Amino acid sequence: MEKERHSSEKDSSHDASSTQDFNPGGLSLEEGASQLFGLFVVFDQPALHHAPDAAGGMGRHLGIFSCTMLIVGRIIGTGIFSTPSSILSSVGSVGASLMLWVLGFALSFCGLFVWLEYGTMFPRSGGEKVYLEAVYKKPRFFVTVIFAMNAILLGFTASGCIVFANNILIAAGHTAERWVVRGIALGVIVFVTVLHGLTPRFGIWLMNALSMFKVIILLFVVVSGWVVLSGKTHIKDPHLNFKDAFAGSSHSGNDYATATFKVLFAYTGWSNVNYVLNEVKNPIRTLKIAGPLGLSICAALYLLANIAYFAAATKDEIRHSGVTVASLFFGKVFGKTAQKALSVIVALSALGNVITVTYSAARVNQELAKEGVPLPFGNKFWASNWPTGKSPLPGLIIHLIPSIIVIIAPPPEVAYPFILDVEGYPAQIINVFIVLVTENSLPLLNLIQHSPYIALNQGIVLAPMEEAPSTQAFQSLAAVSRVLPRCGVIPRHSTIPETCKQSGRHPSAAVLFVFKYELVPHKVTLDDGTVVNVFSHNSKEE
Repeated sequence: MEKERHSSEKDSSHDASSTQDFNPGGLSLEEGASQLFGLFVVFDQPALHHAPDAAGGMGRHLGIFSCTMLIVGRIIGTGIFSTPSSILSSVGSVGASLMLWVLGFALSFCGLFVWLEYGTMFPRSGGEKVYLEAVYKKPRFFVTVIFAMNAILLGFTASGCIVFANNILIAAGHTAERWVVRGIALGVIVFVTVLHGLTPRFGIWLMNALSMFKVIILLFVVVSGWVVLSGKTHIKDPHLNFKDAFAGSSHSGNDYATATFKVLFAYTGWSNVNYVLNEVKNPIRTLKIAGPLGLSICAALYLLANIAYFAAATKDEIRHSGVTVASLFFGKVFGKTAQKALSVIVALSALGNVITVTYSAARVNQELAKEGVPLPFGNKFWASNWPTGKSPLPGLIIHLIPSIIVIIAPPPEVAYPFILDVEGYPAQIINVFIVLVTENSLPLLNLIQHSPYIALNQGIVLAPMEEAPSTQAFQSLAAVSRVLPRCGVIPRHSTIPETCKQSGRHPSAAVLFVFKYELVPHKVTLDDGTVVNVFSHNSKEE
């Protein structure tokens, strides 16, 4: 049976799973942040008490290695095998392309510092959900509902499943027919859901193994590039692309904005540990080590792999290679047999990315359910670690449903590029809102890290409006990207009476206000130890 702790909390009290209520090891908010920067951080929050709301599941079992692999496995997907050709096509020169990869690393590191700072202050699973709730406290549940709409509607891994299906069919020598691709992609996402839901420890082991596999493959590409540059292969003049590296560079700001977005998408994943901090051993120390280490490993491999590509093929060959730049590299260096092997490599890389993303997305869904976001069949089920008591299978199901819809609904050849843009563009809008508050809440010194990240996200949001192509596809992308983050705003904000907004009620406060009821939050501890925020309604006096 469930053990209920009725701590009836009125307007001034904190909700059960609020970010205002936790802190491992008795660290105060200022102490947690000062461990990262050695600074006293002024932040209007009370002492945190983290342990009760982080209970349940497998406990703290992820160490530095697993957290580093969680970041590496999330960052290294299929982008490094395909993106360099499109970036070169956008900016026009090898030198500008390489500089963008360096710039992408620097800007990603600025973003990482923002997430490290928040992660040390709020060491709890959920990522942006936790930080938005801490920053925008009133009206209560406002940002929670907005983020929930974005996380659930865009919280799918369909693109990785489609890439896996296409490459497996290529490796097997079969034609990638539409429903065959969809069938394989559906099998992948169902397999990953069952893997994490029923055998969580094996899922983590496989996730780490595939992350290491991707690192080894990129090291192989890098070393092969060094051999090519040494002149001991059949490649003629491997230094040709580096002699006049900036020749042909584009002068269009829109081209650089588009290319920068693609580079940053290839770096996406450096915040992955922040989503699962409830399961991390010594979370503050581990986060400070695993975050910079994982991102630095990926950045070094990315830059050196690009140099290897440019050493093995001419600029025109790479520009016209489409999404097969790695295939071009393997073909020119090792022959056609290696090109077929690359399809298997890309498929396994995509599978590893799907496993990693699904693992963290399920924890975010569980945190939303624990917070009290209205879901069918009640929040207790979706917040639980049913059926094993160790892994949130209900949270995985929330992730599974939109993934299935996106795999089936659009044609696979259209789905992949559209998914990439729709997943990434709204995230830049949300990132702007997350970090803008730091201008008033943190010392000016910390803005050294924050300002470039704020400017970057604002620039990416605004730059495509300049010289944007007037095509229906572009207009559809812009519309979807802007509408999705706002889906939770209209019902949550515009229809609620001002008294409810100021008092910080639940999203249903408008209806309850009319019928003279109020929602009272209290905590419920499930059999597996998970603490859930549930609401009961009390009659209110006139």
